[in-house]
Amino acid sequence: MRILFLNDLNDPRIGSSIRQMYQEAACLRERGHETLVVSCTQDPSEAGELEIEGCRVIRIHSDYNQRFRGWVSLSNQRVRRPFRAILKDWRPDVVHSHLLHSHISYGALTDARRAGCGVVFTAHDVMTFCYQKLTCFHGGPEHEGSLRDYPAHWKKCIPCQRLRFRPGRNRAIRRVLERDVDRFTVVSDELGRAIQANGIRVDRTVHNAIRPQDRLPTQQEIDALRAKFGLEGKRVLAIGGRLHEQKGVVQLFRMLALLRPEFPNLRLMVMGHRKVYDGEFAAAAKALGVDDLVVPTDWLNGAELQAAYASLDLLVTPSICFDTFGLVNLEAMEHGVPVVATEFGGSPEVVADGQTGRIANPIQTEAFAEAIASVLRDPVRAEAMGEAGRQRMLEAFTIERLTDEFLEEYELAVGQAARAR
Repeated sequence: MRILFLNDLNDPRIGSSIRQMYQEAACLRERGHETLVVSCTQDPSEAGELEIEGCRVIRIHSDYNQRFRGWVSLSNQRVRRPFRAILKDWRPDVVHSHLLHSHISYGALTDARRAGCGVVFTAHDVMTFCYQKLTCFHGGPEHEGSLRDYPAHWKKCIPCQRLRFRPGRNRAIRRVLERDVDRFTVVSDELGRAIQANGIRVDRTVHNAIRPQDRLPTQQEIDALRAKFGLEGKRVLAIGGRLHEQKGVVQLFRMLALLRPEFPNLRLMVMGHRKVYDGEFAAAAKALGVDDLVVPTDWLNGAELQAAYASLDLLVTPSICFDTFGLVNLEAMEHGVPVVATEFGGSPEVVADGQTGRIANPIQTEAFAEAIASVLRDPVRAEAMGEAGRQRMLEAFTIERLTDEFLEEYELAVGQAARAR
């Protein structure tokens, strides 16, 4: 079978979901299938064909002012024209869409349908009905984050998006998904509930996954990582991934202030771009009096990232937006690290509350801080949680399981496409 992946992004270093795509592609090739990724670049000199992690990738140039994304994301002719040529030349059996709402556009799904391909769409986020990270659903401090108000409507969207609001956008997306997509999958059940609340069918949840490392870091590598960042003898928390206000970074600083009296040797590794931390979060850490507890590492990759995970006492994901899955949770669990995660989104489907970590509401700062403290207070229980998390990852969240499930989806999509001809 020939599987063509659509993804606006192609660099596996910038996002876990992109790494997952390449891992699935590798698994498919190991089983005798052929793969191709069609992606985009904003640098015209980078357009063309290359190989990334053993996978053939074709990058198409697309660049525009993102304030017009509500329009361009529906049909980007700059991408669709070369994409149609790729479809004609490569003749895939299946087109599997991951991220396309900035450059590739939903119109590419129509092109894939017209070419006779089976079309599979995986929603990794809420962009089928929202313009950004979904932040308005839980009601904020006024409702203590207790609401689950998922349906989008103009009274919520216009004040949020203003001139970026595109009338009819969501209706147009629903029409394309209903007409041109054979199988619609989501990465968590909770994401499926949010999408269904907006009138879009969901066929299946295929939980995210990772390919286990060939080996885990040695104690020497862990010690070297801790020494590099001055963490010898410290209790270490971490937050990882792309740093954004909605990921709960400032919330976590407030929690550090609450935790400090009981855990004076506590440190927080911020595993994200240093320039983002310095520009957007350093001042908040100082204002809250915890800047001396924060250790910004800059972006970590490869063996150093694995050693960073292995050096942790606890990973924290306190997102105050809808966090659709949280692959960073799995990456920590692989290293036997317990996780305290947000209750907003898919994390409760990954982290088993009380068994592999804790689930809490980050809007309720004191309660979330207490969930962190409850793990730190009992190192024996924390170690057991970490080991249970590793076993859970190996049993339920491997790339082999994900590939098996998507192959089932591909077969269904090909069959539906054949009946539609």
